[in-house]
Amino acid sequence: MRKKLSELENQRKKFTGVFERFGFKKAYRGPDLQTVLLRGIRDENGKLLTDHLWFNLTKGFKEARLKKGDIVSFEARIKEYVKGYMGYREDIYKKPIEYDYKLDRPTKVIKIANVANSESISADLQKTL
Repeated sequence: MRKKLSELENQRKKFTGVFERFGFKKAYRGPDLQTVLLRGIRDENGKLLTDHLWFNLTKGFKEARLKKGDIVSFEARIKEYVKGYMGYREDIYKKPIEYDYKLDRPTKVIKIANVANSESISADLQKTL
């Protein structure tokens, strides 16, 4: 569980993260949905909140034209969600249901810099990469 995020539940705040890669997740119906992996998620004060988070590829992330190592600033709301298998099939490994926290509805996505090209990145941020 992301305890540092749980303390801020239902608040909308500004965050930064480092873009790692794109991915896909299964949709309930239709084609797979494209996703974005951000590492080293920090609040506006630079406090590390979680090591990584996955987001849906929203319009804001698309327009930012992200490359590996890009530092991204965005606003989002902290929300609780349920994870684990919630079906009834016996032939599927049943991961226990648990609650965790995510950043929901990211907006105002801005590419700040790239880790590889920026000399002004703090040593603290470098450690989390």
